[in-house]
Amino acid sequence: MSGNLTKRDIVLNIYDKTGLPQKEVREVVQLTLDAIAESLAEGRNVELRNFGVFEVQVRKSRIGRNPNKPKKDVIIPKRAVIKFKAGKELKAELKRLNLDRIGE
Repeated sequence: MSGNLTKRDIVLNIYDKTGLPQKEVREVVQLTLDAIAESLAEGRNVELRNFGVFEVQVRKSRIGRNPNKPKKDVIIPKRAVIKFKAGKELKAELKRLNLDRIGE
């Protein structure tokens, strides 16, 4: 196993398991991702049982520094970020992961 999982990989995996036309699988996968993105953009959390939860969190405004101009403070505005919390089943799978092979 190497490289990242892509949307194309997901489509092919579902196609191989179901035999549904790739075009239909691609549309369903895209509609699913669109629904997740829309909900998050509205500030709603997305809970996927047996997988995990995507949570919208607000990071407070803070003062940072530009590494190129360290004497000048920069205000970093408050912003929304997405945090993912793995579900119980996914956490159990991660415990079986061979950590020596990650990042190869």
